[in-house]
Amino acid sequence: MLSRFSDATVDRVKIQIVVVGKDRGDPLVEAADAYVERLARYYPASVTELREEPAKSSTPIERVRAVEAERIQKAVAKDAYLIALDETGKELLSTEIAERISRWALEARPQIAFVIGGPNGLDRALLASAKERWALSRLTLPHRLARLVLAEQLYRAATIIRGEPYHR
Repeated sequence: MLSRFSDATVDRVKIQIVVVGKDRGDPLVEAADAYVERLARYYPASVTELREEPAKSSTPIERVRAVEAERIQKAVAKDAYLIALDETGKELLSTEIAERISRWALEARPQIAFVIGGPNGLDRALLASAKERWALSRLTLPHRLARLVLAEQLYRAATIIRGEPYHR
C-alpha cells in the first residue's frame, strides 16, 4: 500500500496531458475531461490540445509527425518529464502508475507531460527524447479513446495513492 502524502507534497507534481487533435464535443473527450477535473482535486492537471497537421498525399508522414513534434515541444515546459504514449511502450498496472506518481512527487518533479499523438503517431525523435514510453494497450487506440483511458488511469492512480476506495 502506498503512503499518503500531505497536500504540500502532492502539489509538487503538475500533470499535463498533451493531445494532438482537437475533438470538442466528442463524448469520449467530454468523459476524459471529467476525469481530468477529478484528477485536479489531487494534482494541478491540464490538457493541452494541439492542431493536427493535415496529412496530404504529397506530404510524407515523417514530415507531418515532425511538424506536430515541434508543436508538442513548444507546448511542454523545458523541465517537464516527458512520457510518450506509444503502442511499443511499456504496459503498466494501475498500481505501478501510482508508484511512479508517488516517486515523482517525492522527487519534486515540477511537471509531468503525457503526450498522445494524432492519427499519424509520434515523431521518432520525440519518442527518443521521452523519458518513458507507455502503452495503454497492445491494441491501437484512437487518440480520443487513449485520452480517456489515460485520464481515468491517472485519476485512479491518485486515488490509490490517497488510499481511497475507487480502485478495488
